[in-house]
Amino acid sequence: MLELIRITAGYDRRAPVVREVSLTIEPGRAVGLLGPSGCGKSTLARVAALLHAPDSGTVVVDGVPVRGARHRAPRELRTAFGVVFQQPRLAADPRMRLADLIAEPLRATGRRDEAAVEVPALAERAGLSGELLGRRPHEVSDGQLQRACLARALVLRPRWLICDEMTAMLDASTAAALVAVVEDYRVEGGAGLLAVGHDRVLLDRWCDETTHWNKLTQQPK
Repeated sequence: MLELIRITAGYDRRAPVVREVSLTIEPGRAVGLLGPSGCGKSTLARVAALLHAPDSGTVVVDGVPVRGARHRAPRELRTAFGVVFQQPRLAADPRMRLADLIAEPLRATGRRDEAAVEVPALAERAGLSGELLGRRPHEVSDGQLQRACLARALVLRPRWLICDEMTAMLDASTAAALVAVVEDYRVEGGAGLLAVGHDRVLLDRWCDETTHWNKLTQQPK
């Protein structure tokens, strides 16, 4: 179980963008979080993925409160999360080949030797041809780069997936393909999913349940 309990967070303690928000994601369940741009969804997603420390409130994973975020959180918890962001070009090192981008989490956790097997398999699963793995971000399309970012998010076989506007910059066919990859992974492994977006139709089709941001913050719609 992933629980966000009364989370207040932001980038200036005097003006938090998330106030007293609680959300629960069960293993194997897909939860959609719907809301307009700028309301604080991405900040909450970063807190959920242990990438941003809340000002107050608690993140609880399998009944254990998490102390710290990023490198201050225990490694076994950090590696339990896979994250895909909205803008792949901001999430990818422009100097890296796509193969190295996908393998980055393996190197960071001392599992470099697994890359030769895992990277081609995940690239194929995400819809990337082997020929593209030798290219750098500026040599591929946004959709191809986002496929690589999704493969990177899955390479450590996380128990929780956070997809923050993952399909916002993609055409309809690429978006559908990436959602299918996430769903196959979730169903096969029982991972929990938080899908953040502003497209109600997509989230309603993708997720088991969709919550409107205003409901979490107890504001009128």
